[in-house]
Amino acid sequence: MSTNWTHPLERQTVGKAFISYLVPSVLGMLVIALNFIIDGIMVGHKLGSTAMAGIGIASPVYTLFVAMSLWIGMGGATLYSNHMGRKDHQKAKEVFTKSIILIALATVVIGYTAFTFKDKLVYALGANADTFPFAADYMNIMLLFGFVFTIENALSVFVRNDGGPNTSMYAQITFAVANIVINYITLYVLEWGVRGVALGTIVSAALALLVLFSHFFKKSNNLTFTRFTWSTKLLGMIALIGFPSFLAELGMSVFSVSHNISMERIGGTDGVASFTVLNYIHGVVLMAFLGLASAAQPLISYYHGAQRSKRVQETIRIAVKTALTCGVVLLLVVQVGAPYFVQIFGNFSSSVTDRAVYGLRIFTIAYVFMGINFVMSTYFQSIGNAKMAIWITAAREMIIMLALIAVLPSFFDVTGVWLAVPLSEMLVLITIALYYRKRSMAERGSLLQADQTSSRFKQAK
Repeated sequence: MSTNWTHPLERQTVGKAFISYLVPSVLGMLVIALNFIIDGIMVGHKLGSTAMAGIGIASPVYTLFVAMSLWIGMGGATLYSNHMGRKDHQKAKEVFTKSIILIALATVVIGYTAFTFKDKLVYALGANADTFPFAADYMNIMLLFGFVFTIENALSVFVRNDGGPNTSMYAQITFAVANIVINYITLYVLEWGVRGVALGTIVSAALALLVLFSHFFKKSNNLTFTRFTWSTKLLGMIALIGFPSFLAELGMSVFSVSHNISMERIGGTDGVASFTVLNYIHGVVLMAFLGLASAAQPLISYYHGAQRSKRVQETIRIAVKTALTCGVVLLLVVQVGAPYFVQIFGNFSSSVTDRAVYGLRIFTIAYVFMGINFVMSTYFQSIGNAKMAIWITAAREMIIMLALIAVLPSFFDVTGVWLAVPLSEMLVLITIALYYRKRSMAERGSLLQADQTSSRFKQAK
């Protein structure tokens, strides 16, 4: 790399830089979400609601592997961008090398260990006699070969942080298109059922990985594998900074399992199927918000490392306004279009359809708050305030949500299940506002004290 090389984030305005990351990040995530939707449509029409419920029950395994990849990927990539902002390129390369090796080893060990008690795991996630065969077929493939997409997912985060948001987007598009084509072949031509859907995910991730490798041949590439010595301190920093991302994805597993169990108890297989339909649609929104947060993260991490605090604050203001606007628009769209969104997944019984439509209209109130919570968690994570980032993630997806989903159904039946997430997101946003107010007052107090000290010093002179 030339000594005269200047990082693009140094040359661009914050607004232009944010857009240059936002558009490919959100588009890439939406394409992935569209892929999930089409998967759901094909499975729903070909295999029916019970198969969909089975995939929904096994999906936390997929989510767990994604959580592992983001834990190491986001933690490592954040440190990578911090070091790039400080112009410490050698340390940045060491972080990259350690992160990729670590995620490969960790997911292989976890996958093959879990495979030894796979049947018990399927039932623990909420399967019954009807859904077990489908859930087991999906889970077995994921446990054995999930390391492929964990490496791909982690590398995608690093490529985005290395100034390659477009390459990351192309990899996501490759994954989505390949997955749709392969799933069509395995479902409708070969008739491999749910097992084919899982295999399609693995093969598509491998193809996306090949696209990401193209970044290494670009002149602007700074991602280089280098020799290193294992450092407990550095690994601890990667784990701590990336932990909120792990919690966010793990929280999706908690979200899915808790809702599956609650809906199975209240509505049986039809209840689980209605939630699975909602979860497919909800997945699109989550991917959009994740794309938004992913666009802000490289900027905040780099500016923080470069000690450009004004640029950090400008980035977060733009991201929060964007998140709020998207949340309101999504709420309105889903309120109007809920029946149409549900119908595209198949001709289900009225019990499934009515529950899904009713649930969507309540559940989507959460989107007004959810995007802002995503952005604020990413902000605190990127500046090294892991404690606050962990609180936001754990509270909204586990602590508060689980408390609400345990209590509300006793009073409001199925409505209580749908209300748990909107109320959780709202309460977490309130805690963020209170934290910000407290921190701002403390900062003003520190500045006032500094001014008074300076004034007394001048008087003494």
